[in-house]
Amino acid sequence: MAQLHEYQAKKILAEHEIEIPRGQVAFSSQVAREIAENPGGEVVIKAQIHSTSRAASGGIRFASNADEAEKIANELIGKEIAGNLCEAVLIDEKAEIEREFYLGFIIDTTLKRPTLLFSDSGGSGIEERADSLKKLVCSIRKEPIIKDIEEFVGSSRFSVLNDDSLKTGLQTKIAEILQKLYRVAKSTDARTAEINPLALLKDGRLVALDARISVDDYADFRQKHLGIEIARELGHTPTKLERIAWEIEKDDFRGTFFFVEIPRKPEQSNGIWIGFNGAGGGGSMASLDAAQRNGLQPVCYVDTSGNPPASKVYRAAKIILSMPDIRGYFLSGSGVASQEQFGLARAVLKAFLEAKPIIPAVLRLGGNGEDIAKDLVERYAKFLPAPIEAYRKKDSADFCAARLFELISNAKTQRRKDAKSEPSAVAERFSADYEFKTKTGTVSFDYDKLDDSSAEKIVESCPQKILKLNNYYLPILAIEAEEAERGKCSECLACEFASLDLGLNAVKIEFPIEGLNIGVSENYEASA
Repeated sequence: MAQLHEYQAKKILAEHEIEIPRGQVAFSSQVAREIAENPGGEVVIKAQIHSTSRAASGGIRFASNADEAEKIANELIGKEIAGNLCEAVLIDEKAEIEREFYLGFIIDTTLKRPTLLFSDSGGSGIEERADSLKKLVCSIRKEPIIKDIEEFVGSSRFSVLNDDSLKTGLQTKIAEILQKLYRVAKSTDARTAEINPLALLKDGRLVALDARISVDDYADFRQKHLGIEIARELGHTPTKLERIAWEIEKDDFRGTFFFVEIPRKPEQSNGIWIGFNGAGGGGSMASLDAAQRNGLQPVCYVDTSGNPPASKVYRAAKIILSMPDIRGYFLSGSGVASQEQFGLARAVLKAFLEAKPIIPAVLRLGGNGEDIAKDLVERYAKFLPAPIEAYRKKDSADFCAARLFELISNAKTQRRKDAKSEPSAVAERFSADYEFKTKTGTVSFDYDKLDDSSAEKIVESCPQKILKLNNYYLPILAIEAEEAERGKCSECLACEFASLDLGLNAVKIEFPIEGLNIGVSENYEASA
């Protein structure tokens, strides 16, 4: 689920006529000061992060004047709070609270029904007071009517409200807000929507002091106006690399590329940080556990499964290799994947040959074509500055993780003295005489480096048979260029590796990664 920030959620509540405090979002301390000057009284400054423990982490603070507001905003913006980068603060007018309630909406996955939630004991710590929550299961065809919601709210205690007339009026008002919250959830395709607390102020108003909305991942295309950065629940503010990875994933439905960074905890500072790339759902999770059991600390969880093209796995590897201070790379999945493992091997090798990181890698390539994949890695390992080893399904994830730990411990990430600088052909100058676009990249050919035999072998290497030889015995598209760009080229890297296997630098495939400007090999030189 994609989480909205509090200020975004409150804006939606206001559009549905649910009262919110007077306030504005600030992305700088100077703007925070200007906002705080407007009410002229005490304000609450709230870090805009995806966390339910903001108060305990110092992310919610009070200021009595604009100077204090500016100082606090400066201390919060750009800092990490509860494992989240705070990029903005919400400045709200302080409220005089008489009583707090909790209002919620969820999609009950067991009942498969929209459900309203209510508690007359809202505010911090609601998770520990789950027994106070009451549920009203709703129809999937029509919204609940006020009468039913009012009876539902009335079934709660209201123990501190002794005035029956006040209690009855309050019941109706809360019921109306709950109905509006239902409409908020429906209009935003929310899986969850919460107001916590809904505060009864000393002047009798009911005001939503805080709000959370999580939107269904698959409804993102209908909710573009919400400004959702990443249509999945991360539990924290998206990092730069997560944003880069999402741009690759969001419009490419050929398999999965899930990328999330794992916060580096101070107590793990002496651990061995590695980049982790899983290849298949449950197998990925099991392999992540294996890494941790064997003394490795993954700084990311990446899953490239569902038979993604090599272009996707290549980009995943390049993003992982751009992460600072990692000392190893571990790829492992279920070991019985149906996707062709030699495509996976080509993708990772291309990333490593380009980046040349001075870190060892262990690849568990279990599944279709695993023998071909293992042989491919072993042939190109000699061109890399640090060891890279491939294993098959018979080798467990624990064995492979232990092997990576051993390589890191022994090699100390130092450059292999026997490593060849690169395939000799790659050093030669490349001139693009013919090229065509793929779905996410470009394939180019240097005709001067080809003879009849090598050209024929490169054409034959294409599993999709989209290449042919022209009258001059040179490779060209056998289909229209538009078809290749729409996806007829599967971006499998077969033609590029066929060229390298021949000792030629005759085919170059480029898969750009927008925003990834890190010079990886130089970065590792500096940190080795």
